[in-house]
Amino acid sequence: MAKATLIRRMRSFVRDEVFVEVLIWHVPVAVRGSLHAFKYSLALVSNGECVLRYDNEAGKGDHRHWGATEAPYAFSGIDTLIADFLADVEGWLDGNLEGEDRKPGSDDGDSR
Repeated sequence: MAKATLIRRMRSFVRDEVFVEVLIWHVPVAVRGSLHAFKYSLALVSNGECVLRYDNEAGKGDHRHWGATEAPYAFSGIDTLIADFLADVEGWLDGNLEGEDRKPGSDDGDSR
């Protein structure tokens, strides 16, 4: 059986103690609950706490966590997934003004 192939891995600080982490794999078989060939986890972490996450955990399918709230996410492609996630990151940053913003991906984090 073919293995999952990592297609994107990135961790980038957007403020002191606040970072985004993006992990996306191409999978040979769709994750249970999803209808596409990707496994992903995109997270915004502030002071060690995940405050926003998009993922497709097996059995749950595509969904988004915003704080303690979990809601379905309509996956329509990797580019849209990343754009939606980054728009939510910007919204969170706008609502949590402590610290100076950096553009995601602007540091020397691991990126593929």
